[in-house]
Amino acid sequence: MRVRRKHKKKLKVKNTSVNQIPGQVTYVGNKVTEKPTVEIINFDKEKVTREDSNKVNDAFHFKGKDNITWININGLNHTTEIEELGKHYHLHPLIIEDIVNTQQRPKFDDYEDYIFVVVKMLYTDNENEFVNEHLSIVAGEGFVLTFQEADGDVFDGVRERINNTKGRMRSSGSDYLMYALIDAVVDNYFIIIEGLSDKIETLEDSLFTQEVEDDMTQEIQDLKREVLKIRKAIHPLREVINRLENSEHELIDEKTHSYLRDLQDHITQISENIEIYREMIWSLMDMYMTSISNKMNEVMKVLTIMASIFIPLTFMAGIYGMNFEYMPELKFKYGYFYLWGLMITVFLLMIWYFRRKKWL
Repeated sequence: MRVRRKHKKKLKVKNTSVNQIPGQVTYVGNKVTEKPTVEIINFDKEKVTREDSNKVNDAFHFKGKDNITWININGLNHTTEIEELGKHYHLHPLIIEDIVNTQQRPKFDDYEDYIFVVVKMLYTDNENEFVNEHLSIVAGEGFVLTFQEADGDVFDGVRERINNTKGRMRSSGSDYLMYALIDAVVDNYFIIIEGLSDKIETLEDSLFTQEVEDDMTQEIQDLKREVLKIRKAIHPLREVINRLENSEHELIDEKTHSYLRDLQDHITQISENIEIYREMIWSLMDMYMTSISNKMNEVMKVLTIMASIFIPLTFMAGIYGMNFEYMPELKFKYGYFYLWGLMITVFLLMIWYFRRKKWL
């Protein structure tokens, strides 16, 4: 059974960064939180400490090189707090500008002391609605900063690995934590495209079984827009990961490059699948129009056959409906019944002929 999707009016993000001074911090997006949420996870081989706060100042005393500090901030509309954190870690003003600009495409920049990566985090919320969230990652010696639009992410697996004393996470540097976060985002892409595949298969089954509904055009258009959004988020990430894997920045350990190469394979596979699904969705509309055309042809065929049957019957009824005085058949005692018999015989012969031709 196909579930109808609710069509919600989508809010357009107003670009307020046009004609502004480079480096000026202006939030561009729709998600607004009352207070910023700061999640601080500090760990080394021996222990893990975690704090949740609404003030970025609480994260400043964790800065050091003997351990790894992951600071996750939710709420990009709080630009003052983000600027304050940027000053503490000596982030370039252009980085702060890109962090709060949700229209920024995925990118990679390497600076002397840190690496800056922008990705799009895709997931489905509790209402099974598609969510495209702007995510910025800054990795430096002993720290990783992540900036999200609002609560909710795909990093639960990373948090569990940090709590686990076994594995590579606790014994590696900030470069591996950065990789793990990007890998979590990319792994969730597989879930997104799997759900996309299910939607396409459901629509295909409906088209092949002739269960065409009036709102199917809207569903196909919504699905097309969804694929384009996913493609827009994923396609540039191929270049980002490629540059990250080929980067010679001293922060990235040689062992981490092996993991980045594997990540490159994953994003390539996802991009190829997206292109395939994109072509499939374009063909869905052609299938839908063909299905509608076939239904119309079936209707026209029935009407044509009915008209073909009744044309000779109408002709005979018209002949004997004329009011000429000297029509020879008008004096027959059983002329009415003869005419009915002839009309029924013609009707049955035409039905037999149409069935023989497999038109019926």
